[in-house]
Amino acid sequence: MAFNAHLLDGMIIFVEVVNSGSFTKAADSSGHSTSYISKEINKLEERLGVRLLHRTTRSLSLTSEGEIYFQQCQQLLFDAEQAELAMTGGQVEPRGLLRISCPISLGISRVRPVVAKYMAQYPEVNLELDLNDRRVDMVAEGFDLLIRASANIEDSSLICRPIFQSHSITLASPEYLKRYGTPSHPSDLANHRCISYSNLKTPNVWQFTDQDNQHHSVQVQSKVLTNSSEMELGLCLAGQGITRLPKFNLGSEIGRGLLIPLFTDFKLQTINVYMMYPSRKHMSSKVRSFIDFILHELGDSADRK
Repeated sequence: MAFNAHLLDGMIIFVEVVNSGSFTKAADSSGHSTSYISKEINKLEERLGVRLLHRTTRSLSLTSEGEIYFQQCQQLLFDAEQAELAMTGGQVEPRGLLRISCPISLGISRVRPVVAKYMAQYPEVNLELDLNDRRVDMVAEGFDLLIRASANIEDSSLICRPIFQSHSITLASPEYLKRYGTPSHPSDLANHRCISYSNLKTPNVWQFTDQDNQHHSVQVQSKVLTNSSEMELGLCLAGQGITRLPKFNLGSEIGRGLLIPLFTDFKLQTINVYMMYPSRKHMSSKVRSFIDFILHELGDSADRK
């Protein structure tokens, strides 16, 4: 390889811009001016011959080339930090900011207790927990780890690591069933008020599997379409319709008779709970420690809910 004294120029600034989400924040954290940050990024893009960032006055995101370069830069900087720690005798102890995105209900019901234990064991790690039910761009939004729950694990370039399995239950309140009647077969749902989760690819198509492994797809009429499982649960409890929820979203509602499971002669739909993170040969100790910790606390905990 020919000698190139400028090979690493702008790399640290670029990574800081992506991680902080803006030129202004990168300038604050690095002690430089915003104009300096902008010039360094422009010089880097000019040297590489590609645009790394889409930038407007309100938003900043990586281009496809920028995503590839960002992953490589992160790995190089991580390796450099590890090399310096090895030379100075430093311990590779989990530390720094760990950014995690997780669905709201899953975060509150299952992840929150794990986080409390993790923080007690690793006091040098600061956590930023983004609880939301939307689809996120892990690289563009700077997350270290995603926790997700779905019937089918996403086809992604990220590593998908299963944590545990839960199941989806079709539910209604006694008040609703008294007023509108109890459906005896999933096909009856076409004539009922349904509360559907809008973040699904086909929220108005509910899938069922009978004991003979025959699949039934039912087109429902959603009286309410919402992106909040908490709203689904609340409206179902209020007698406003039939809904489907993962078991981990429920407390004692079934045991107390507040909600009635329907179609109990059909198989329960599996819900996979899993982590997603970049496919890198090495990862920081903070990410590795959290992955190991949550697998120890929640792994193989199917339906301990």
